[in-house]
Amino acid sequence: MSAQTPVTNDLSKLLEKIKDVRIAMLTTTDDQHCLHSRPMFTQKPDADGSLLFLTDKNSAKIYEVKKDSQVNLSYANPDSNVYVSVSGRANAFRDQAKIDELWSEPMRAWFPKGKDDPQIMILKVEIDKGEYWDTPSSLLTQAYAYARAVVTGEPSKDDDVNQHAQVKVK
Repeated sequence: MSAQTPVTNDLSKLLEKIKDVRIAMLTTTDDQHCLHSRPMFTQKPDADGSLLFLTDKNSAKIYEVKKDSQVNLSYANPDSNVYVSVSGRANAFRDQAKIDELWSEPMRAWFPKGKDDPQIMILKVEIDKGEYWDTPSSLLTQAYAYARAVVTGEPSKDDDVNQHAQVKVK
């Protein structure tokens, strides 16, 4: 790996990496100042690039982000070797028009009363920064990286077979 991780301000690259990874692990801080993680279904990104989730207004995450809005989202797709970490600030609100826009019938598993359930809140994560790792999964690419490392005695460089970058939005 290269010694210096490339930095970009291109949020679209980060969003492209996670577009097919529907489940994120959302990490908040609880009352005891411990990290608390749970899986969340990612809705489409908002027009401003923030990430949206539907959640119950009585869930611990709502309370936790009111106390400390700093959160982390982790995305992983081992099948395609894509891994993403997103840091940002979360807030919760209710907007029926936005809930209607984001609603899909499978959400009924969590909200059996449907999209008009008054318990539904939107959790919005405004991205401050992120980081991604994307390693092509083809055997040929992995074999190349292995052979290069054996011959040169040096690990693969990001530009050889990996994509790794930090995205700083703000």
